[in-house]
Parts: sequence; C-alpha cells; structure tokens
Amino acid sequence: MVKKMVFLPQKDNIIFAMNNISMKIQEIISILEQFAPTAYAEEFDNVGLLIGKAETECTGILISHDVLENVIDEAVAKKFNFIVCFHPIIFSGLKKITEKTYVERIVAKAIKNDIAIYAIHTALDNHKEGVSHSLAAALGLNNIHILIPQENTLKQLTTYLPKENSNALLEKLYEAGAGALGDYDECSFVTEGTGSFRGNEKAQPRLGKPMLREAVKEVQLNLIFQKHLEGKILQTLFKNHPYEEIAFQIYPLDNTNKKIGMGSVGTLNKEMTEEDFLKLVGQKLKINFLKHSSFLNKKIKKVAVIGGSGSFAISEAKQIEADALVTGDLKYHDFFQAENQILLVDGGHYETERFTKKLIHDHLIEKMPNFAIALSKSITNPVKYFSDGKKE
Repeated sequence: MVKKMVFLPQKDNIIFAMNNISMKIQEIISILEQFAPTAYAEEFDNVGLLIGKAETECTGILISHDVLENVIDEAVAKKFNFIVCFHPIIFSGLKKITEKTYVERIVAKAIKNDIAIYAIHTALDNHKEGVSHSLAAALGLNNIHILIPQENTLKQLTTYLPKENSNALLEKLYEAGAGALGDYDECSFVTEGTGSFRGNEKAQPRLGKPMLREAVKEVQLNLIFQKHLEGKILQTLFKNHPYEEIAFQIYPLDNTNKKIGMGSVGTLNKEMTEEDFLKLVGQKLKINFLKHSSFLNKKIKKVAVIGGSGSFAISEAKQIEADALVTGDLKYHDFFQAENQILLVDGGHYETERFTKKLIHDHLIEKMPNFAIALSKSITNPVKYFSDGKKE
C-alpha cells in the first residue's frame, strides 16, 4: 500500500513516484478488479495477471491497448515493471516459447525483463461505464445505458435468525454490497416465522440446550447481490450471524442486471442526417474511412454502440429500434442484416476502443494519485488505411 502521499507535478501523462511510495502488484490488481471484476469477463476471454508475480513490488504502471515488443521497451525505458493492457497477449495456452511468433517473442521479452502483464478486456467491456460507455460519451450520447445486459450475474441470499438480531446483520450485509438492485441499495425482504432445531450432545447452542428441540421466533432475510461479491457476503454472514450453525441458501437468479453487460445505447442531443452522423463518427474516432450499410434516408437520433467487434449486437440494436449501430469488424454478410431498419457503421476495432486506455489510466490516477502511472505512446493498431493516394 502507499506508505506516504506526496503530491508531485504531472508531465506527459506521467505522475512520477518517490522511492518512499510502495505498492505491490497485487494491491493494484485489487483496485482494477474492484473496478472491473473478472467474474463478468466472457468465457472465451483470458483476463487477469498473465505474466509475473502478484507479490512483486511495483515500480510503475504502463497502460497500453495491446502489448507489443515496443510497449515492453517503453516500460523498460521508464523502469516500470507492470503493464496493464486492454487486450490479452495470450488468448489460449502456449505450448512452446521459441520466439518464432510475435506472441512468443513478447512473452519471452516480458519474462526476460521481469515485466508483469495484466489484461482487463471483456471485464471492462461488461462494465456499465466501460468501453462502450466511453465510446457513447465521445459521440455525445445522452441517457446512456447498457445495450445487452449479461445473464446470470445476480444471486439471492436467504438466511434465518432471531428477530432482535436481524437489523444488525442487515446493516453488515448492506455494507458488504448485498441488497443492491439497479439504482437502489439496502434492498431486502423480511418474513417472520418460527424456526425449530435440536443440537446433539456436542452442540453449543446460543439458545436452548443440547438434545432438546427448541422453537424460536425468527425472521427470514432475503437479499439480492452481484455474483462477484459472494465470497465477501458469506464471510460477512458467518462473522455476524448469532447462531453456531447457520442455515442459509444461495440461489442463482435470471433477473436482468442493468449494471453489467455489453454495449451501450443513448440518444443524440439533436437528430441529424445520416451523412452528418457519419462525419461526426469519423471526427470522434479520428478516422477518414468508414464502412456502412445503405442509407435509409431518415434522421439519426437513437444510437447503439459496441467497442471492438460487435456484429453480435445487430439484432439487439434493431430490436430496441436504434437508428444506427456503431461498432467494428463488420463482415460482408453482416451488412445485409441491416434489412433497411438500421444504419450499420464499421468504425474499426481499434478506433471504437480508442478511449479505453485513458479510461483505465484515469481510474488508476484517481485511486493512486501519487503513483507512477503512464499512458503508452505506442500506437498498437495493426490496421492501416490508404485513401486518396495517401497513407493513414
């Protein structure tokens, strides 16, 4: 943890650290995972600490979109030993490291230079104010909310205890994050009833005596919570429940969780023509080359966005009657899915995620205002453009 807080001048997106500021990589990972829990990353993904040891003392954090060899060179030059990246460099298991492929060379170089690498990817994609939210905000959208809520992210805790102890336990469970539902917190449902139990000869009951059945006026507590908090909530329950043996159940729920999911949708301040909308997208994404479906000759007002590859969201965008969907990596046949209902815009994978690096940077700066944190200056976009006889 930070031993001493020293305010220092900021220069070139770097806040320089003094030697008396100490933090282990695991502490930084905890900050990242409170922000974007890995429990909500997609199953295909490979997020978390990919290279390095969590207990290592961190000398500085370099934030990059991807990790390439030149990004590692940047970290070495700055004497930083921790890279936080958006895309993971390792998606599937490596069977060998012979440095014949770019992935093998990057992994080998990171290990040789004692550089730890952490990837956040779809954990941040599924954050309510994550990748797509940043894109929506950059396009000037209002009333931004999640386009495709993630399923199976909510659970319910049910437990039983004497009525006189219920308020104290509820307060502790609220503090642990239970009872949060959408834009509300401290939500619960309490039912009164009679509980019965009998302890054996080894039991040490708080109420009653061993080998005698006891009937007690109890309450049933029911609270919803987000699944990544389960460990913390159970620890709180076990620590604060008055009974020796605690009766409780955890139920998975199918309820929609509007705080977790892919993509964003919002509205423009004023409706605009399709041509003007494409100009806006190109300007904000800093790209002069946009692929799009056929014009529908209607105004654009309601806009859906997916940072990165978002063809999977076309049907959802049409279902909510969005006028346009801005994403990347649309293939030839994807554009047919517009079906004269929506304007599909391919702004490029990197370009629609271009605000992500700063999002991570700003969060870490807020949480660690005097630690050495820098944005990578490397442009890792592998896609180049050629138009009007000029390279871009």
